[in-house]
Amino acid sequence: MKGNFDTIINDNRPVIIDFYASWCGPCKVQSPILKEVSDEMGDKIRVIKIDVDQNQQLAGRYNIQGVPTIAVFKNGELKYRQAGVHSKAQIVNVLNSHI
Repeated sequence: MKGNFDTIINDNRPVIIDFYASWCGPCKVQSPILKEVSDEMGDKIRVIKIDVDQNQQLAGRYNIQGVPTIAVFKNGELKYRQAGVHSKAQIVNVLNSHI
């Protein structure tokens, strides 16, 4: 996944990474919020979900200690990272500062 992940985050548009776990209740709350943001913003952004249990090396690389954690990359650079459920408004504010 590492090589493919690096290619994905090198996009010139913001890439939202949702670090989640299948057993995580708050992650299930976050998912439809991200879908709504993705539907509204269309091709301006990209949303990727990373299961931390299946991608432990990648989660370790970014020191993911709690799920959900939202990370935003642009041109390969980490622009934002924060654990916890994010509201639609929070996500849009983060994205607007990086588009």
